[in-house]
Amino acid sequence: MTDSIAENALDFVGNAPYVVVALLVLMSLYAMLTQKNLIKICIAISILGASVNMFLVLMGYRHGGGIPIHYLKGAQESMVLPTPQCLTLTAIVIALATTALMLSLVIMVNKHYGTLDIDEIRRLRG
Repeated sequence: MTDSIAENALDFVGNAPYVVVALLVLMSLYAMLTQKNLIKICIAISILGASVNMFLVLMGYRHGGGIPIHYLKGAQESMVLPTPQCLTLTAIVIALATTALMLSLVIMVNKHYGTLDIDEIRRLRG
């Protein structure tokens, strides 16, 4: 009986990062759909990108794996997967450019309409 409880606890601890990623995705989607402020929506999109990056890193993780440099590791030692790390670095650069573009558009909208509220912008637009 206690062995199954201990195994369930270990399963939860092993899956905790995936739970965190799922919560971050759900929170950011909720914020994108419910918030009316453009800055808050940009923050939610950035959090979504960070959670996707965290998921990519989790997918490439191997228990007991070392850095993916072949000449530093022996032939039988396991390494973490380098492809998700490369994808994550690329996604970080893309997220930075996307965030800069979003914020520059928010600044232009604020200069033109004088507000960051989506409903107010729709009303002023006509």
